[in-house]
Amino acid sequence: MLLFKKRFLPAIRAGQKTQTIRLWKWRRMRPGQRSYIPGAGYITVDAVEEVRLDELTDADARPDGFDTADALREELESLYAEQLGAGYQAYRVTFHLMEPPPVTDAPVAPVG
Repeated sequence: MLLFKKRFLPAIRAGQKTQTIRLWKWRRMRPGQRSYIPGAGYITVDAVEEVRLDELTDADARPDGFDTADALREELESLYAEQLGAGYQAYRVTFHLMEPPPVTDAPVAPVG
């Protein structure tokens, strides 16, 4: 499961936010993995790669919902101050929302 601040959920649901930077001791997700974002739905992880925060560009920040790399780094520093101090590795997780199951008009048999 991936947790996000509520302000990011509309962008995730709209397909505008397609990545997140996470600080972990070790890689916790893998490409092809299915996961869940409360308030948005199921996702498929497309890629997980190590990144250096000081090398992120503005183009790297946009799929994460930020206009600039500096704004993204500021958010990461506020969220992960302890992990940054402990030397955790930054990972870029790219993902896409899975299609919801089709709605059918088939009647449901009563139970009982």
